[in-house]
Amino acid sequence: MSTSRILPQDTHTVSTHLLLPPHCNALGTAFGGQLMAWIDICAAVSARRFAKGSVVTASMDQLDFECPVRLGDILILMGQVNWSGRTSMEVGVRAEVEDPRDGSRRHVATAYLTFVHVDEHGRPTPVPTLAPNNESDQRRYDAARIRREDRLRTAKRLQAQAT
Repeated sequence: MSTSRILPQDTHTVSTHLLLPPHCNALGTAFGGQLMAWIDICAAVSARRFAKGSVVTASMDQLDFECPVRLGDILILMGQVNWSGRTSMEVGVRAEVEDPRDGSRRHVATAYLTFVHVDEHGRPTPVPTLAPNNESDQRRYDAARIRREDRLRTAKRLQAQAT
C-alpha cells in the first residue's frame, strides 16, 4: 500500500453547469440522468486527484433530488474524497442550484460514490491514505466509514438471499 497521505482538500473539485434545453425534459427541468452523469464526472475528478491514476465508479448511493433544477439555472457541484480503504475511496458530491438573478443557492442533492483505483489492466491497485486534518473532515470520514459498513452488510444480505 502507498505510504503517502493526502488531505481531503487536495481532492476538492468544483464543477459548474448552465442548464440548457438539451439538458431538460418537457417540463423545463433537468433530466435526472444528466445530473447523475455530471455528479459522476465531478466525483471522478476528485477520485483521480486522490489516487493519482485511473479510477472506475463502483457505486453511487441512493440519490434523492430535493428541488428541481430548471432551464437557465446554474448547477454547482462540489466533490471531495471522504474516506479511503485499500483500493477504494468514497467521494461525496454536493449539488446546489444558483439563481442567476440574485445569486441565492438551494441544495439539490448529495451523492456518495465509491471508486476503485485500477492499473492499466483494470486490476484494483492500492490508494494513498486519506488524512483528515480538521473536525469537519473527520466527521465526513467517520460517516463514510459507517456508510461503507452498511453497503457491505447490504451486499452480503442480498447475496445470501440470491442463493
